[in-house]
Amino acid sequence: MMSNTKRVMLVHVRDPQFYAIQQGDRSPNGNRQVMGFPPIGVMLLSAVLKEAGHACTVFDQADPETPNDVIVKAICAAQPDLVGLSFLSTTSYPYAKVLARQIRSAWPQVKLAFGGVFATLNAERVKRQCSDVDFVCRGDGEQLLLDLLEALDNPGSVAGLTWEKNGEVISNPDRIMERNLDQWPIPDRECLKLDFVESMPLDVPVILSTDRFTTMQTSRGCPWPCVFCDIPNFSSNKWRPRTPENVVAELQHLEANGYRSVYFVDDNFLLQPKRIERICELIIEQGLSIRWGCEGRVDSVAQPLFPLMARANCRTIMFGIESGSQKVLDRLKKKQTIEDISEAVIAAKRAGIELVHGFFVVGSPDETQDDMMKGFRLAAKLPLDTFGFNRLCVYRGSPLWNEYVQRGLVDDTSDWYKYFKCSEIDPTCMSGDEIHALRKKGFKYLFLYKLTHYPRQTFWLIRRFMQYMSLRDINYIIFKPFLGKSSGATRAEVLSRAVEHGEMKDAAADLTQVSDSELLALAKTSVRVDGDHRPADSSRA
Repeated sequence: MMSNTKRVMLVHVRDPQFYAIQQGDRSPNGNRQVMGFPPIGVMLLSAVLKEAGHACTVFDQADPETPNDVIVKAICAAQPDLVGLSFLSTTSYPYAKVLARQIRSAWPQVKLAFGGVFATLNAERVKRQCSDVDFVCRGDGEQLLLDLLEALDNPGSVAGLTWEKNGEVISNPDRIMERNLDQWPIPDRECLKLDFVESMPLDVPVILSTDRFTTMQTSRGCPWPCVFCDIPNFSSNKWRPRTPENVVAELQHLEANGYRSVYFVDDNFLLQPKRIERICELIIEQGLSIRWGCEGRVDSVAQPLFPLMARANCRTIMFGIESGSQKVLDRLKKKQTIEDISEAVIAAKRAGIELVHGFFVVGSPDETQDDMMKGFRLAAKLPLDTFGFNRLCVYRGSPLWNEYVQRGLVDDTSDWYKYFKCSEIDPTCMSGDEIHALRKKGFKYLFLYKLTHYPRQTFWLIRRFMQYMSLRDINYIIFKPFLGKSSGATRAEVLSRAVEHGEMKDAAADLTQVSDSELLALAKTSVRVDGDHRPADSSRA
């Protein structure tokens, strides 16, 4: 090992209850099977570090075999040069603080760094609030991490770093945004003894396939100004793609290593038609069979390419629809029309895309009962295969947060690390009880309409579910809106809660508002508290 080799440990911090574990299930290779998306960010950082000659160990809190105490013990035993905690959202931040406190208490000499979207957008505040962390890394982490390893004791020259010197928080100049994404290696997907299972976009344990599954990022950023999303802020309103040749080379690598399906986690894959066309042509030319899915806007000019995408094995497209009311769409600054939505969904299904999903939000500012029901009626009448209706939330970094600061609904000084359901703080929103009752009514209408007007599509989906899920649980999910309260929490009840997000959303929102002293007290007792998957119900394209 080279004398300048550094040892790094990376931890992907997750909200623990969102990722459903198939207890006891393992792949033929012995890896534990986990539902959810792989931590593609830390996997890429691991590959970058190893390519540069450093040693890297990765942990993912989706793994039930590596809880906090196991991670802390491993760090103390290895005593790496740097420990990096990566997390995405407001709701992950409390867990990151707890883990940082536990690591610092067990090994006071540790060099500890935070990274991710939330840390980037709140770097100085995070550093002041979380004294256990030495460094907050802003923006892209690949070159930043390499530079930091060369300057751990004197990081003043490391662009994109926030740190502390002589009691003063210092933010080094921003790093120039790297546009050549092809320079980085293929993510180190073998760094974890986990196999991620592909599930339906329903946030419940509904398995689409047990074939080997992973994710890819073929571009970064999104320039659209949706009020609930922080991605344009994080990406400086820029979109940076990898070349088609580079993308397809990774797909070839994945297929050669036994992967059968992949999901592109781009913020907006459907942005540049010529690039999409070339990717599809190369997939077909190379004879690849790996299936893939993506997210995109309904007003994408790439719609004429949907048939080509289907021929190139695109199986899933997920659209950020948000609402069936044009008034609400305009309020959210989606810059799309109801006609755009209908045309995109119909075009995708006609092209042969197997699974078309729609993301909707409820509880938006100025939304009325009729506005909200328009969303359910639109979802019913369109040939959507799956759909989700989640409560709109607000968090720092989004334009809606800035609006709420100006309106005096949130305090940017004291509330910056919290997130709120809009219905709890915005008087122009319907109440939570009203939203809940309407959503139940909407699902009743939606399910009945699908069963009677799209029976073939509905039963195809149920048959797909039944391959990996009990009929009892499927029935409960479908007929939940028609049932009254039940006694006790059956497994199916847990599933329905995952669909509705109610209790988990409440727990997550509450946790972001726990005082720092109370939160760190949890770290001392190693208590794991419940949370939610992400604060943005629909920060999609």
